[in-house]
Amino acid sequence: MKTLLSLCSFFLFTTLCGQEIKNVSSPVDYVNTLVGTLSKPSLSTGNTYPAIALPWGMNFWSPQTGKMGDGWMYRYDADKIRGFKQTHQPSPWMNDYGQFSIMPITGAVKFKEDDRASWFSHKAEIATPYYYSVYLADHDVKTEITPTERAARFRVSFPKTDSAYIVIDAFDKGSYVKILPNENKIIGYSTKNSGGVPENFKNYFVLEFDKPFSSVAGFSGDQLKDNALELTDDHVGAVVGFKLTKAGEQVNIRVSSSFISHEQALLNLNEIGNKDFDALKNEGKAVWNKALSKVEVGGGSIDQVRTFYSNLYRTLLFPRMFFEYDANGKVVHYSPYNGKVLPGYMFTDTGFWDTFRCLFPFLNLVYPEVNVQMQEGLANAYKESGWLPEWASPGLRSVMVGNNSASVVADAYMKGLRGYDIETLYEALLHGANNAGPLTAVGRAGAEFYKKLGYVPYDVDINENAARTLEYAYDDFAIYQLAKKLNKPKKEIELYRKRSMNYKHLFDKETGLMRGKNKDGNFQKPFNPFKWGDAFTEGNSWHYTWSVFHDVQGLMDLMGGKESFVTKLDSVFTLAPVFDDSYYGQVIHEIREMQIANMGQYAHGNQPIQHMIYLYNYANEPWKTQYWVRETMNRMYLPTPDGYCGDEDNGQTSAWYVFSALGFYPVTPAINEYVLGAPLFKYAKIKLENGKEIVLNASNNSADNRYVNQVKLNGQSYSRSYFKHSELINGVVVDFDMNNQPNKTRGVTENDLPYSLSREK
Repeated sequence: MKTLLSLCSFFLFTTLCGQEIKNVSSPVDYVNTLVGTLSKPSLSTGNTYPAIALPWGMNFWSPQTGKMGDGWMYRYDADKIRGFKQTHQPSPWMNDYGQFSIMPITGAVKFKEDDRASWFSHKAEIATPYYYSVYLADHDVKTEITPTERAARFRVSFPKTDSAYIVIDAFDKGSYVKILPNENKIIGYSTKNSGGVPENFKNYFVLEFDKPFSSVAGFSGDQLKDNALELTDDHVGAVVGFKLTKAGEQVNIRVSSSFISHEQALLNLNEIGNKDFDALKNEGKAVWNKALSKVEVGGGSIDQVRTFYSNLYRTLLFPRMFFEYDANGKVVHYSPYNGKVLPGYMFTDTGFWDTFRCLFPFLNLVYPEVNVQMQEGLANAYKESGWLPEWASPGLRSVMVGNNSASVVADAYMKGLRGYDIETLYEALLHGANNAGPLTAVGRAGAEFYKKLGYVPYDVDINENAARTLEYAYDDFAIYQLAKKLNKPKKEIELYRKRSMNYKHLFDKETGLMRGKNKDGNFQKPFNPFKWGDAFTEGNSWHYTWSVFHDVQGLMDLMGGKESFVTKLDSVFTLAPVFDDSYYGQVIHEIREMQIANMGQYAHGNQPIQHMIYLYNYANEPWKTQYWVRETMNRMYLPTPDGYCGDEDNGQTSAWYVFSALGFYPVTPAINEYVLGAPLFKYAKIKLENGKEIVLNASNNSADNRYVNQVKLNGQSYSRSYFKHSELINGVVVDFDMNNQPNKTRGVTENDLPYSLSREK
């Protein structure tokens, strides 16, 4: 009998997996917010949490399985929930700020996080972007959450009991709570953060209940204090009780917060208004469907559709809003840079080292109206801090390398976004490009060396110097592009064009790879191209050698031409996944993720090499791009809790999948081209802000037919291996003829090649 059942299950599974989804009417139904949550510090399969939020919302919520302060707040393999946390965490490595939690309990009052924790099962859990529900077994309680941008509704279903409680934990490092029994209300604030905040930082919260309190208590540290209505200490919270007479009786909570004040937190509750839980839930579902429906796909398996929309969901979370609406409906924000309340937009929680590559280009194509606000927020960040943030959470953080705000600003303007202060942003780019900042990761560490020598030396105690040099050279290219567009002085334009070629200083002809160079002009010794870190950032020379986004032809020339270039590209996949971890003194998770992927030295789980697959197009062998793009999508992405092959990183790794599934990718942000790959679906449509549509047809696409035989653009034969932004933005119909054998004659003439600075006329 068991064998028969197993066979039936197998055939049902294979039927569902092989089922073709022709069209999608409600894309949010295909989103799995648990993708990437089966992670731990030693191995990331996304390092995500199930964000209960609206697109780019200021406040997210998440079930909390980890202890207070644990960056891994939710792990799929955990079996207990300690609370439901308001979170602003961009990644476990950055950790959190503006956080507090809510936890329903029954029976004896248990307020400590380990004591109140309850067993739960994924079988009794529903996780969507707009709605979360779980059964807390130890308390016989069902908890439901549905969010707005700055507020949320909780609906808690208790058993028949006279001992129903809700614990509000304001966390440690300085917190405050005040219970207002006559108003069925609790207010408070949390100051717990992981850095990047001014001294006056607080997250002010307010909770309104629809039932009167039968008992009240506060706690400070480990001490419960009956009838305590107001507490301020390192770690405080509140416990309110309810007398409930029937099974399934519900307590509803309206909750919101503000970085400005309690009064503003009350204003933020207006996002809920008089809507009940189900109305708010339906509204949230509609918001997500509207955002996700900007991109339609069809003609793929159910798992491909689930993977696509789960990735698209992740691209619409960060950077998050950090602004609010005052009593007059004006946009205001608490500045995470100077602690003042100021007018205008502000966004935060993104690292440009990751997201400049394709997350921001994706927003510029599909959601430009949102990125216009983000660009205004960047201008405000510069005015308030004197620098553009390279990693903001919520203010300046000293993480990663590069000066990639240049790419984020330039790409937006080059793609036609307007309505913000571009002159202030250009001033900010020049300032950041020529000065070391107050933190190592702000401005350019080693700026004086870079300006004088054309590179950051290996032997001057500036870590990851080769990575910095390569990224600075590309960032100079982005400034060069923007300077031309803004008609800046010719001398200024030429300066940044010249500096764009600085990548050449680090090319070692002996190995055909990028290599750290000492101040005296000699390359570092000894050199191990498999050594992670040291001269590079979270990678090795085999990963970073390709970081010449803007001049692939120039890199190819250094390597000796197309044949040598392709051989080098091929080697990435054929080399064994060996590594030298001596710089770190341990196997960091990025190394392990490359090692176990069985793709040689190709480390898709980290960002530096993600564009590399598309470089075959520059060397007359685009079919290899087509092969490896499909291979990477098939093998490295799944709609499951272990669905990523490394950190998801604020939408970047997700945006790679979304772009690649559509059939093109922005190898060089700040120019108006997208390099062709191969579409995953038989049909896709992008609904543009201007009312036009990009329609992508590949009717004979299949698992075997992964190669592009021919392309037609608006019915006309199209041989180029790239699309122009101007072609796409005006609305276009692209027809891909797919085949199971590569067409080695298409896209191989000089006129078919994508942009390279060395080929610029």
